Amino acid sequence: MSTSILLKIGAVGLFGALGALARFGVYGLVRHFGWTGFPWATFTVNVVGCLLFGLFVSLAEHRYEFSELTKVAILVGFMGSFTTFSTFALDGSALLREGQWMLATLYIGGQNLLGIVAIFLGLFLGRYIGMNHG
Repeated sequence: MSTSILLKIGAVGLFGALGALARFGVYGLVRHFGWTGFPWATFTVNVVGCLLFGLFVSLAEHRYEFSELTKVAILVGFMGSFTTFSTFALDGSALLREGQWMLATLYIGGQNLLGIVAIFLGLFLGRYIGMNHG
């Protein structure tokens, strides 16, 4: 493997760990303040993640020349670990900005609907395996 690939792998791993720790910190803060009755931690992580993702992408496009290693470390490593919702939102917004309304609807609606269906399917399969193979 080339040094460049090894650096990228290391950066994704390191920044991924930092993103996971940041997410864990947000969950701890939400728990500390006793916010219940709504998934505030996930909501907060996803919204803050989208804000940070959009800010970084915009700065990279309009203001600063970030290296490829920095982009991979921040966007794939940190943000990918902190929240993948930000990537989903960026991709959906790109389709909307391009005027691809049908694709955007399919992408956004499809992922939400299929994601919820997949959660229920996973819960069902886990329950089935647990009850019949335990």
